[in-house]
Amino acid sequence: MQPGPAEVDTAFGAALAALPPRPMSYTLYFEHDSDRLTAESARQADAVLAEIAARPVADVIVIGHTDTAGEATYNDLLSLERAKSVRELLIARGGDGSRIGVAGRGEREPVVPTADEVPEPRNRRAELNVR
Repeated sequence: MQPGPAEVDTAFGAALAALPPRPMSYTLYFEHDSDRLTAESARQADAVLAEIAARPVADVIVIGHTDTAGEATYNDLLSLERAKSVRELLIARGGDGSRIGVAGRGEREPVVPTADEVPEPRNRRAELNVR
């Protein structure tokens, strides 16, 4: 016979309550050729940042990306600048900078595969992985 929810809670409630929150992922998008968030992502950023701030101790990795428009070396730098701008936004809202890592992937990991030199708004993004 399997235990019911009440029995599980009695036996393991304290242990389950002590588990850290599940990891979460968020995506914010950028204007073309800049580290400025799109208007929609800027509006969403407050909710994302509030969820991150609500965690007792959050570790965050911010990974910046670009579309294929522009030179690959330039896109590597731009993707890192995008990640850094999100990190600075998190720090400005009270995030612990020592717990926020950044990386730039340039144009190497598109969400929407395109030919070279094709502007694609969904590839101009920062992915936030929070645990």
